[in-house]
Amino acid sequence: MYGALWRVLPGPVWLRIVILLVALAVLLFVLSTWIFPWVDGVLTPSQPVTVNQ
Repeated sequence: MYGALWRVLPGPVWLRIVILLVALAVLLFVLSTWIFPWVDGVLTPSQPVTVNQ
């Protein structure tokens, strides 16, 4: 899969590396901005958990 991705990217090696770094930065931004908060909201219970003594 990585080999196929590498062959599909245009340009010389330095440009391919730059494209991959930008794509990685965009992916991390999207994950930290929208995906991780959504998953946290789904997995975290909406009611606070209390322990009766």
